[in-house]
Amino acid sequence: MELFLIILLLLSIIGVSSILNHWLPFVPVPIIQIILGVVIALLPLNIHVSLETELFLVLFIAPLLFHDGRNVSRRELWNLRIPILSLALGLVFLTVLVIGHLIHLIVPLISLPAAFALAAILSPTDIVAVSAISSRVNIPQKLMHLLEGEGLMNDASGLVAFKFAVSAAVTGAFSLWHASVSFIVIALGGFLGGIILAILIIRLRVFIRRLGMEDVTIHMLIQILTPFFIYIAIEQMHCSGILAVVSAGIVHAIEKDRERTPKIGLQIVSKSTWTVVLYILNGLVFVLLGLQIPHVMNEIFSNPHFNNYVVVRYILMITIALIFLRFVWISTVWWIGWKLKIKRIATPTLKSVGILTISGIRGAITLAGAFSIPLSLANGMPFPGRELIIFIAAGVILFTLILATLLLPIMAKSEDYIEKKEIEKMEKRALIRMKEAAIRTLQELTNEENHLASLRLITTYSHEMNELKYGIPARESNEIKQKKNDLRLKALEAQSHFITSLFKSKKIDRETAYLIQLSIRRLEMAVTNRFRFQTLYLGTILKRIFYKLLLFFRFKKQKRFFNNQTKTNELKKKLAKVAIQALKDEVTPENKSIVFLIIGEFNKTLTKLNDSIPQSASTKKFRLERKLQDKAFQAERDECQSLYEKGSITLELLRKLRQQINIREAYWMDELNTPAT
Repeated sequence: MELFLIILLLLSIIGVSSILNHWLPFVPVPIIQIILGVVIALLPLNIHVSLETELFLVLFIAPLLFHDGRNVSRRELWNLRIPILSLALGLVFLTVLVIGHLIHLIVPLISLPAAFALAAILSPTDIVAVSAISSRVNIPQKLMHLLEGEGLMNDASGLVAFKFAVSAAVTGAFSLWHASVSFIVIALGGFLGGIILAILIIRLRVFIRRLGMEDVTIHMLIQILTPFFIYIAIEQMHCSGILAVVSAGIVHAIEKDRERTPKIGLQIVSKSTWTVVLYILNGLVFVLLGLQIPHVMNEIFSNPHFNNYVVVRYILMITIALIFLRFVWISTVWWIGWKLKIKRIATPTLKSVGILTISGIRGAITLAGAFSIPLSLANGMPFPGRELIIFIAAGVILFTLILATLLLPIMAKSEDYIEKKEIEKMEKRALIRMKEAAIRTLQELTNEENHLASLRLITTYSHEMNELKYGIPARESNEIKQKKNDLRLKALEAQSHFITSLFKSKKIDRETAYLIQLSIRRLEMAVTNRFRFQTLYLGTILKRIFYKLLLFFRFKKQKRFFNNQTKTNELKKKLAKVAIQALKDEVTPENKSIVFLIIGEFNKTLTKLNDSIPQSASTKKFRLERKLQDKAFQAERDECQSLYEKGSITLELLRKLRQQINIREAYWMDELNTPAT
């Protein structure tokens, strides 16, 4: 039961991290998840999750790399095979040699074989962490393919080097010839074994289909079990299970491309299932890292043999050395390849080399390797510096992740990317995508009861989308945006004064005045501050629920002003006219066009209010339309967030688009959501 509760807690943390990321989009999800993991570990909940290396690799690394192998561009993987191998093999072994000697030099407590072991687990980059960071950064596609290829291949070389280094540290014996031959056998055996097992599993699925068993559930279960089965089977043969799941993923991707009669239902379920599985596994990796950090820190900081400041200095020195070595290796290999005029080798630039260097984030493999170091040597003595090695590994993971988070958004920006025309095109494409997402959502929700309301909203969205595509510029200058917002605020201020005067003259009651003032405040928040708007909106909903509960339990309900639809509409008309008059008073030759644009928004409200339809029909129509519009607004927000996570829009543009949605939603609520409903 305790384990089950811990799993539920970890899954809840992942959900909370996504919510926090929605409010803090500039902070990558992995950083948030690590911080939450640290917080949970520090709370007096007595939660300790022991990391068993083999379980960690098979549970997390196997399915993640299998999925990456299924989705990596095979053409680019082959075209970039030389630079990928130079990073996955050359740089890994150079890191073990150079950084290993450096670690032994600056930290004499760590023996040379143990230093080689630490350098080996620090050599692989984490494709999961790279993908999490790169989703928010405009990294050139070719560089991203190179990083993905490196992440797929260097895990095996790093872990094999780590295995031999640990063996040498434990037994005191090491043979370079034996290690080299073993590496070739382990790597080739894993790669070929993964291909063979993947082909057999694909044949099994075809055989099952020929038997007439087209059940999506069975085929989906086989898909999910495939990476676990292949990894365990190949590891039992003492070959690289990591390379096996990568090659198996590539084979499955090839089979999917060649499938003559693809099962659409299976593809939809497969995509949805893998999305959920990967979301959970990615999150758990970083939450578990956060959970381990306080324990490791306590081991070091409470040990009188270690100087805390010196240990942090070790981490900084090793991290800087890793980055510098990676920079030198990438620059040298790229320059040599360019000079030798190897095909598809572009001219090396400082910016591209810098992006590849900073993207060398350490992660799950490094953490798993550090905790797999044995507790004792062959002679029974404790493994020297084990706690220090684990602490250094965790520190390097954090530093590389933080550096990438801070520097990649700066380094990945190109001149073309920040040019005004490109930003205008970006915003226009984003707005079109948002309208399309809203239309798709409305079409999915359309039924016999709401088809008229849905058709009206779809028509409106289609009209706006066509204007974007064929004639209306998507972007306004910040100055114009600010002027429009200032004018809206002046109109709302005039409405607020008008309501106050009505209340003082006793033409409306206190409750009516309060509810309308609350609506005006909500509109103001939408224009000025998104966080405060959402907080106020949530508070308004809670207050309404509480108020309706009170009314439900009262024996005699009082007749309220807003129970009269005619009076409600008349008051809203007066408010719109007050806003229009206030705007007319602000007209100058310079802002005339902008003022009349805002006046048009209030005239639109007047037009809707002047439509005379029966109250019952009006209420039903408004409720249907409001429900659909709420879903459409959420679809726009989701699409906006998705575009940002894919790197299609900037953080600044994300905030601006969200503010636009908030403003439109606030005016929509003001038009349709009367306090009586």
